[in-house]
Amino acid sequence: MAQLITVIILVGAAWWLYRRFISDAKRLQEKSRRAEKERQTGAVGTLVKDPVTGEYRVKREDE
Repeated sequence: MAQLITVIILVGAAWWLYRRFISDAKRLQEKSRRAEKERQTGAVGTLVKDPVTGEYRVKREDE
């Protein structure tokens, strides 16, 4: 029974690490795509509209 619990914990941890790897890879891919687009257009940053104030600002890295 202890072996079964250990295997379940290991499989759960492996699944969690896999999902984290995939999400990090997607985030890095999007960041790279944005940087390439900015390089092609010569832009300094991407502007986004703040829905609350209606003002535009430069998009932060964590968005």
